[in-house]
Amino acid sequence: MFGPLDPREFDRILVISPHLDDAVLGASHLLHSHEGSTVITVFAGRPAEYPAEPTPWDALGGFKAGDDVAALRRLEDRAALDVLGASPLWLDFVDHQYLPKEQRATAAEVAAVLEKRIDEISPTAVVLPMGLANPDHVVVHEAGLLVRDALEAGGSERSWFCYEDGGYKHIPGMLAWRVAKLFRSGLWPTPAMVPVRPDETIKRRSIECYTSQLPPLREDHALDERLAAHVPEQYWRLAPPPEGWEGLMDA
Repeated sequence: MFGPLDPREFDRILVISPHLDDAVLGASHLLHSHEGSTVITVFAGRPAEYPAEPTPWDALGGFKAGDDVAALRRLEDRAALDVLGASPLWLDFVDHQYLPKEQRATAAEVAAVLEKRIDEISPTAVVLPMGLANPDHVVVHEAGLLVRDALEAGGSERSWFCYEDGGYKHIPGMLAWRVAKLFRSGLWPTPAMVPVRPDETIKRRSIECYTSQLPPLREDHALDERLAAHVPEQYWRLAPPPEGWEGLMDA
């Protein structure tokens, strides 16, 4: 399917966010244009124990040893989503920066929880991150695809989209890599005409609620430059190719 979308697809929107800021950085126009949407943040849990010294990202945000980083960031997230008229739902998976690789959540583990939440919310559209560069983003993207496959196999009908992950989409080749990977999988990503009313003032106000995230986002993700450039948000429909077009995958 291509061209204008059926407005009914956006009756109940669910955006999946890897961390407590990603949905706002990549999909705030969508959320503000469709108030009442829900944002599930996957890696919003507290670690069993924070590092003795804050991680480089947390240190840039002003945190000190003993601070409950996740608790403050949840408060920031609620404030940011209030600006957009959206509701938060936080999962308890732990950010990879606090865990050795062997203890990090897998896509299958995340998918098992996401599927239950999606079933409870019953959205008409699910919007995943493209899953670029950051390992948590990759896991959330892959988990979302697992859930989509399971629900589609069960006869569920809803629309699936991806949004581009904030600053990561500007890393050379990252977005192209994901698009190519999806294309080869047979689930074609297609830029979609998603109905939104861009409001840069509201977007900036929402982002500024993430007080502890602003310094590292400015230093590592060129946040100010991206906002000044009014970098557009793009949404990609995830759907099989039109009948008869499958041969393009072999071209």
